Amino acid sequence: MRSAKVTRNTLETQISVELNLDGTGQSSFETGLPFLDHMLDQIARHGLLDITVVARGDLHIDAHHTVEDLGITLGQAFSRAVGDKKGLTRYGHAYVPLDEALSRVVLDLSGRPGLVFNCEFVRGTIGEFDVDLFHEFFQGFVNHALVTLHIDNLTGANAHHQAETIFKAFGRALRMAIEVDPRMAGMMPSTKGCL
Repeated sequence: MRSAKVTRNTLETQISVELNLDGTGQSSFETGLPFLDHMLDQIARHGLLDITVVARGDLHIDAHHTVEDLGITLGQAFSRAVGDKKGLTRYGHAYVPLDEALSRVVLDLSGRPGLVFNCEFVRGTIGEFDVDLFHEFFQGFVNHALVTLHIDNLTGANAHHQAETIFKAFGRALRMAIEVDPRMAGMMPSTKGCL
């Protein structure tokens, strides 16, 4: 089973993540940030990943440390769970619409962290959640999962819809990239024998 459990404790946050890449989309989130929980649930459901998160952070200041550290911890868990990547598809992509919104996510299990994040949200907050923190979440994830990730919101007039299409597409792109390809059994998905 491709799974991992990671705990990260800092002065600002205490975070525990359990991740099963071969799951069914089951999830449980306790971050203190309801909209973030809703977005993480989209990753689990659309990625068919089982994810459990318990996060305690300095939310009395703001959500920045909690969101960034959660991205880091989820990235660490992903890196451990995916292992040496032999036999995997490696690349994943998805377009996801929600009413007027449309987002595209493309990723590569490259072993190199890289984020391109092209999202101009129509407003700065969704409820009380600061949309700038989505970039921090994905930056933390790619830095520790060691993946290259391109996220583009192509259109949208509703910030909630924009965010939801991003997270759904991210889950679906992850699902594609981590799929085991029987024709690649024991091989690295690269022309040079390594990522």
